[in-house]
Amino acid sequence: TWQLLAWLPAGRHLRPTRHGFFSAGTVVVEPSHVAKAVSLDGKPDLRERALCGGVQGLSDLELLAIVLGTGAGSLSASAISAALLGAAGGLEGILRFGPHGLAAQRGVGPAKAARVSAALELGQRAALRLLGHHRPVMSRFETVADWARPRLAGLEHEEVWLLALDGRNGLKSARRIAQGGQHGCALTPRDVLAPALRDAASAILLVHNHPSGDPAPSDEDVAMTRAVAAACDVVGVPLLDHLVVARGGASSVFERSAQS
Repeated sequence: TWQLLAWLPAGRHLRPTRHGFFSAGTVVVEPSHVAKAVSLDGKPDLRERALCGGVQGLSDLELLAIVLGTGAGSLSASAISAALLGAAGGLEGILRFGPHGLAAQRGVGPAKAARVSAALELGQRAALRLLGHHRPVMSRFETVADWARPRLAGLEHEEVWLLALDGRNGLKSARRIAQGGQHGCALTPRDVLAPALRDAASAILLVHNHPSGDPAPSDEDVAMTRAVAAACDVVGVPLLDHLVVARGGASSVFERSAQS
């Protein structure tokens, strides 16, 4: 339990400084006698909680408040975080805002928007690189869909990702190779083959999302996939499939192409 320091002389209060000494202020300690700062409302400061107890126990709101750093005007960082999560419909919605959408939210602005966007991007990159160490085997439609949907299905713009595979269909690398608006993005065989050859892929998969929520491949998706597959066959790096993911599910362009 938290306890106030009882040994201070009358009229004296202490708080920790960055040098480990104490000056006027207030401090609370745990049984371990480690001093911690408190916020104005008497609760442990969020940054102190993150440093001493780890970030895993913090809520989305609290983590976002730490990233924002400061409030704006009469709004605290926590109040801005609550409003932002409410407007976005949760953490996944903040990804859909993008930097410009975040900057337009009350109390955020360009600097905070860039900070939040950078933190989210770092988290995504770390997750992808961790996957690289485990080399998940991408030999089944369901495995690829499970990889892609959490990353792409909720976006409000289209992105195309290239998954480079090794000789056993293990995931060597995953990279975004194109990004567009709500209604598509342009992609050529060269855009696919250049990074695939650079990553020494034995085979590749393509994944892109439909912001509309409907995963059904369009005629343009089928035509583009056929052109890429033909180019891949020429250089000996087969395109195994092209998946479309959306909030409504996932589908295979190869299956749609075979039916048409």
